[in-house]
Amino acid sequence: FSHFYRHFPSTDNLFLFNLYVCRYSIEKAVDDLEVILKNLRIRRFHLYGHSYVGILAFEYIKRIAECKAYYENEDSNGCLSVVLSSSPFSIQMAEEDTEALLEVLRESDDDASTLKQRFRITHQCRTQHMPAPLVDALKHAGAVWRDTVVIQNYVATPPSEQAVTMPPAMAMRGEYDCVNERCLDEWKGVFNHNMVELRTLEGCSHHGLLERGTLYGEILN
Repeated sequence: FSHFYRHFPSTDNLFLFNLYVCRYSIEKAVDDLEVILKNLRIRRFHLYGHSYVGILAFEYIKRIAECKAYYENEDSNGCLSVVLSSSPFSIQMAEEDTEALLEVLRESDDDASTLKQRFRITHQCRTQHMPAPLVDALKHAGAVWRDTVVIQNYVATPPSEQAVTMPPAMAMRGEYDCVNERCLDEWKGVFNHNMVELRTLEGCSHHGLLERGTLYGEILN
């Protein structure tokens, strides 16, 4: 969390929380997010979700867009924009792409004992040593692409035709990310507008914030 504060000096109010989207259903996680925002009395905000939590961010704004369709007077409060950072459009697609990357690493070196480390330094976080925030996160959440049983069939879908216009969005990934370009491109097709910007961070993998924090912060700002 300190990395966010370090690279977002212009942000007056920044609320950070971790929702274990892979521990239970996406619907329940969205319920939790709604409760958090309501209890904090946050009326206007920008929403950011990294990796699996980007799925949660998308499903939240989709739910709100569909709910607002049933109200005559739509107000200007709520989510102003959303950022999906290295977020898989489809769990099956992401796992297939990850397996393909692992296979490339196996072909170059069939030493299974180093495979996890080689994957980490190539596609997860391209730093010489594992950053402390990532070590702590993985210790609590498992490993890469693990514990996806409850969301293994997830594929992002557009909101209903009656939904109001969703907030503008940016979908971003690292150049060497395990979430590849085709997974990023698919996000454009599930918003009910064309205000979706795609960005690829040069020299980064899945955790661009921990690799090139200044660049990452500049893009989000």
